[in-house]
Amino acid sequence: MRQSPANRILILIKTEGPQLAAAIGDALGISGEAARQQLSKMAEEGLVEPVTVAAAGRGRPRQLWHLTASGNRQFPDGHAELTANLLGTLVEQLGAAALDTVISAREAETLQRYREELNSAEDLATRVEALAAIRTREGYMADHWQEADGSYMLVENHCPICAAATACAGFCRSELETFRAVLGADIERNEHILLGARRCAYRITPH
Repeated sequence: MRQSPANRILILIKTEGPQLAAAIGDALGISGEAARQQLSKMAEEGLVEPVTVAAAGRGRPRQLWHLTASGNRQFPDGHAELTANLLGTLVEQLGAAALDTVISAREAETLQRYREELNSAEDLATRVEALAAIRTREGYMADHWQEADGSYMLVENHCPICAAATACAGFCRSELETFRAVLGADIERNEHILLGARRCAYRITPH
């Protein structure tokens, strides 16, 4: 994605969540008014929309800018419609067991590939960092950090296989099991795109 002002705004909202126009201006190094003009243009194109939220206390309501469905579609979707249709046809023609076989085969291949890449990572922190890099390369816009309690967070701001995962939750279950295997840690998914969250977030703790 080329770094035009509009694309930078899309990426900012995608990775950081809904934003005030002033905060977008600060991030882009432009005035709040210039940011509002850009946002208004993007709203006319159907990419973003403002949502007014009540401020805490007696403050004035604030206007946060969100991505629309069209805005989210600016990011890679792994050929969503084709994928969903193929999965539907697979189940229709061969039955649910065939889809389970496909998911298991994908999980085995992914697990082997991830293990090869993480082979030299000696501790959990290094493995989390390496996994985040792999997932970013695969289109998940991943980020990671360590929490104050010593656990780690892995966050994926985008799901390039969302259509496939929507058609079959087995893909999401498979990915979670793959993460547990390659990291050798306890993992809990506490935010999930398919359940309406804007991202998938995983809390990782050592066994």
